[in-house]
Amino acid sequence: MNKNTIYKNIDLKNFNSWKVGGKAEQFLICDNKDTLASYIKTRKIKPPITFIGLGSNLLIRDGGVKGAVVIMHGGLSVINRENELIYVEAGVSCSKLAKFAAKEGLNNSAFFAGIPGTIGGSLAMNAGCYGSETWDYVNKVLMINLNGDQIVRSRADFKINYRDVKNYNNDESFLAAWFNFPEGNKEDAEKKIKDLLAHRKNTQPLNWPTAGSTFRNPIDNFAAKLIEDCGLKGYQIGGAKVSEKHANFIINIGNATALDIENIITYIQKIVFEKKNIQLFREIKIIGEQIGT
Repeated sequence: MNKNTIYKNIDLKNFNSWKVGGKAEQFLICDNKDTLASYIKTRKIKPPITFIGLGSNLLIRDGGVKGAVVIMHGGLSVINRENELIYVEAGVSCSKLAKFAAKEGLNNSAFFAGIPGTIGGSLAMNAGCYGSETWDYVNKVLMINLNGDQIVRSRADFKINYRDVKNYNNDESFLAAWFNFPEGNKEDAEKKIKDLLAHRKNTQPLNWPTAGSTFRNPIDNFAAKLIEDCGLKGYQIGGAKVSEKHANFIINIGNATALDIENIITYIQKIVFEKKNIQLFREIKIIGEQIGT
């Protein structure tokens, strides 16, 4: 598939880690932020515009996505060091940032290797793991709005919470960010990444299509433990199943629909609330239309 070419009615199953979902009305993989800005300004791609990275924290409904879908991964992929900061475009994988920072002899980036997505998505939801979060290390960001304007913004322009980022300026999306990691030791940083990846492999169902953690952890609790305590490990609807390895993961065992997965999500929320009186909130984002709507 050619970059910078606008396609119509492209199946999105190959562009998300659950391997489900319908088609995009318009579809673009763009390898240059200025080209993207031009396409938006001239309305070659039309709102609503949905930006997708690796699609690893995303459920795309079976009816597809209206408007334009812009794939960031494989497109906006520049990463380099600018003095004390690392500049990273939104399509760069989080694991690539972790490894790049480690090679530069910088500390505290290893947790990014445990985030199965891109920098754009990580910025949008303040993704994190193992006690660290994306915005702990953000210095500033580059945004693009629906007029195609590119704007540099500081942390003060955002309200940052656990797995939640609110932009005080509406209708903007992340194009890039500048990260500030403390100086450290290259060997120590690379060992932390290696250890983290080994732990992730041992504790998560990485051999199945999945979108990572489905629910946020409630205060002073863990979503996986609550789901397991409610006897929901292995619970299945159609081709979707609660992982027996990690209860906060829903896996596609081969023929799941997005509706199967969404129905499991709703059922888990219902049962955990009934049995534990705790409301689980999704970590994953749901986009698109149900079939027939």
